[in-house]
Amino acid sequence: MSLLIDLLQGFLLLAGVVMFGAGTLGLLRFPDTYCRIHALTKADNLGLGLIIAGLMLSAGSVLLMLKLLLIWLLVMLASALSGHLVAWEGDAQGIEAQRSTGTSAGKEK
Repeated sequence: MSLLIDLLQGFLLLAGVVMFGAGTLGLLRFPDTYCRIHALTKADNLGLGLIIAGLMLSAGSVLLMLKLLLIWLLVMLASALSGHLVAWEGDAQGIEAQRSTGTSAGKEK
């Protein structure tokens, strides 16, 4: 049973790190502020959630699990608020979202 928990914990931690990497890649690759905000807030919240889930498996007490869960919830709240404020300020400064110029699959010209 311990081996199964260790493997699950390792998988969750690795998946969390991959999601953080995906968010960072989105920050570097996406064309405008609004897409970058979306990539960071979504991927980082999921990545942290996976890491917290992995850490909860090795937590020794229910109190520690609740603390980890509270940390994740507070970070999600802060991430949503800060992302909204950055988008709001970008809109106030007149930063426009970049429009796609190519055709996407399923759309005709």
